[in-house]
Amino acid sequence: MKACLGLAASILFAGGAMAQNVVLTTAHLEVASRVQVGVLPCELGQSVVLAADPTEFGFFDLRIGKLRYRVSPELTSTGAIRLEDKAAGIVWLQLANKSMLMNQKLGRRVADECKSTLQAQIAEEMRKNPQASVLDDRGPTEVVKK
Repeated sequence: MKACLGLAASILFAGGAMAQNVVLTTAHLEVASRVQVGVLPCELGQSVVLAADPTEFGFFDLRIGKLRYRVSPELTSTGAIRLEDKAAGIVWLQLANKSMLMNQKLGRRVADECKSTLQAQIAEEMRKNPQASVLDDRGPTEVVKK
């Protein structure tokens, strides 16, 4: 039993140490400055609590239920905010209108439709004024031949 507990503790500490070894660049810190924090209510009555690490700028503590993760920014080409705990396989994505928590190891979403106050306002605005689809009928386009 002690061996199992010792192994579990080693794994927990290794995961924490792994998160500690993440080096954040200026670009990572810029992403971190845009992260929405607080209690974010999600669908199905869930909520995610995301708080900035008070001791190390750019890192965040993420909690859902009794599960806790230490996440840090990853750069994306889309502009979405992506926070990861690579050891745990956890990914937090923040878009303008919602956030979601995914477990890459299990290949599924853990929480979806999580929204800060600002994200809820943007989601409502998008619902009221949806962007035009590329499939919308805009009439024929003129083809110019040379």
